[in-house]
Amino acid sequence: MRRLQESLIRKDLEKKIVFLVGPRQVGKTWLAQRIGESFERSVYLNYDRLEDRRIIEKEAWLDSTELLILDELHKMPAWKNHLKGIYDTRKKSMRILVTGSARLDAFRQVGDALSGRFFLHRLLPFSLSELEGTELAGQLDRLMARGGFPEPLLAEDPVDVDRWRMLYVDGLVRSEVLDFDRIHDLGAMQTVLQLLQRSVGSTVSYASIARDVAISPNTVKKYIQILEALFIVFRVLPHSRNVARSLLKEPKIYFYDIGMVKKEGGARFENLMALSLLKHVRGRTDAQGQRVELRYLRTKQKKEVDFCLVNENEPELMLEAKLSESQIDSSLIYFHERLGIPAIQVVKNLKRERQEGNIQVLKAERYLRGL
Repeated sequence: MRRLQESLIRKDLEKKIVFLVGPRQVGKTWLAQRIGESFERSVYLNYDRLEDRRIIEKEAWLDSTELLILDELHKMPAWKNHLKGIYDTRKKSMRILVTGSARLDAFRQVGDALSGRFFLHRLLPFSLSELEGTELAGQLDRLMARGGFPEPLLAEDPVDVDRWRMLYVDGLVRSEVLDFDRIHDLGAMQTVLQLLQRSVGSTVSYASIARDVAISPNTVKKYIQILEALFIVFRVLPHSRNVARSLLKEPKIYFYDIGMVKKEGGARFENLMALSLLKHVRGRTDAQGQRVELRYLRTKQKKEVDFCLVNENEPELMLEAKLSESQIDSSLIYFHERLGIPAIQVVKNLKRERQEGNIQVLKAERYLRGL
């Protein structure tokens, strides 16, 4: 199976260090090793492995190494300066690929030590477009039910999907959370997570969750930030020309693993759309250097459009996700007339595509396969 970033990573390796980051078990190591197979002399070292750790600390790989792959390097004390030293003193023929889960966004906030020395690529779960050319091509229902992480997506036994998800989430929350901060009540954090699983598609009120869990709104915000850093959830903020104001408004929260969404049907489809658009947006940012963000649109009168792509804080495209309704959403019409930008209503169960004025009504499968 192909990953969209593979050819771009290969090109960037000829220029700078490449950071490949993303959720655990999304396929970062597999992709790194696949790229390594195209070099005659590649070395894969994982900082979690004691023997590899010693090699990394002593820089004891052969001078003839063409590709050096360093996994989980961010766990090393003073890793940024160590990597800077490796890069600045390496033979010019050696490329460097660094992979990891990027806890607390470590790879994006690398600071001055590595300034100008790296390119970033974020690997997300499989999208429908990446399944083209495989036996899973066009299987939108499977992607909605299982999510795009390789193991559950490819599992032959559906029971193994549920077993994987239970162990994956429980392992992340219990083993990784303590790396961020002292969490005195993991049970409260898990309750917050369960409430988020049932609120996909709706705006999230920190105050409302705080009342339900009997904790403070600031604690709820802190827990959600940790879940974001663990690549369990991501926020979509409302668009506002005043960036600071948009940060204060209620976000919508979606999951990297679509299978975690408890509501069936429309909520899962909206989550799939959100994740596919996030992948598209981050691809444009990482590969093309465009400042593109995923937002949603909402007025004080609660007219709302699910998604809006914003480039340099200017809206460029709005999209509404629908499970089966083919009638154009009134809010989509309202915002289209107000902003004058292209508008698309993406419908999962649609018999016939059409265009009304400048608004397109498209089949979800065809739209997502080409995204």
